[in-house]
This record gives sequence, C-alpha cells and structure tokens, in this order.
Amino acid sequence: MKPWDVYQWEFPHGSRPAVVVAPQARCENPDLETVNIVACSSQRAQRLPRIHEVLLDKADGLDWETLCRCDALWLVQKAQLKRHRGTVTPEGRRAIAQKIIQLFGLYLP
Repeated sequence: MKPWDVYQWEFPHGSRPAVVVAPQARCENPDLETVNIVACSSQRAQRLPRIHEVLLDKADGLDWETLCRCDALWLVQKAQLKRHRGTVTPEGRRAIAQKIIQLFGLYLP
C-alpha cells in the first residue's frame, strides 16, 4: 500500500473508490493498522466538480470520470481496503493536495 493508491472501501453509505492520503511511512508500517482516505463517488460524474471535489478518471484507476470529495478524511483499517484499482496521476495528486490544503485552511502565506 502506498500514498495515492486507489482501493474500494465499504463506506457507511456503500462501497466506493477511496484514495489513500496517508504518509508513506504510515502505509508501510505494519504496527499502524489505519490510514487516511478520501472518498470518491461510485457513479459516473454527470456535473462539474463542486468547491470540495476534484475530478479523477481512468488514468487514476477508476472506471470513468469520478468525483472525489476532499472535505472529509476518513481513518480506516488498512485490511478493509479491498481491490487495488490503480494509482492517482501526478496531476490528480496535485489537485487533491491543493484542495485539502484549501479546504482545511492549511496554507499559511
């Protein structure tokens, strides 16, 4: 497991793609059982992304253009992440990271 990998996870509202946004050291450490993820929609995007979303696609390991919510980070058990789907492209990584920084107010000028 690595940062930016895309897996399936069983959210309370159903199975969805999820992007790992945890540090490499946490992903690799067998003593740490959890990682942070962001959720993606399970359906094809039918609209432009909202302020809290980015658009990912097949290049990122998804079946089609998919909205990824960046306004909530989920802490999940590594063992619950199933079916590795792929890895987010550098462009997608940049978009997700920028969105998280913006939404959580982590940018300090």
